[in-house]
Amino acid sequence: MHQAMRMTKVFPNMVIQMTSIGEESGALDDMLGKAADYYEQEVDNAVDSLTSMIEPAIMVFLGVVIGGLIVSMYLPIFEMGKVMK
Repeated sequence: MHQAMRMTKVFPNMVIQMTSIGEESGALDDMLGKAADYYEQEVDNAVDSLTSMIEPAIMVFLGVVIGGLIVSMYLPIFEMGKVMK
């Protein structure tokens, strides 16, 4: 199986080596499980870092939208106050 994985050139080298060791030791399912756990942790870390980078941008966007709504609501009231003087 590891030879077929190597020939496709799709899988990372670590997964191919873990598959090879799993085939030799007879614990292929355990080795593939460990590889899956490793890459799942990598994905979780990437999602967490992406979330922490996007969060400030979302806060700024919401601040601008809410500030714009407040200004658009109060500006006509202030204009009416100027006209009545």
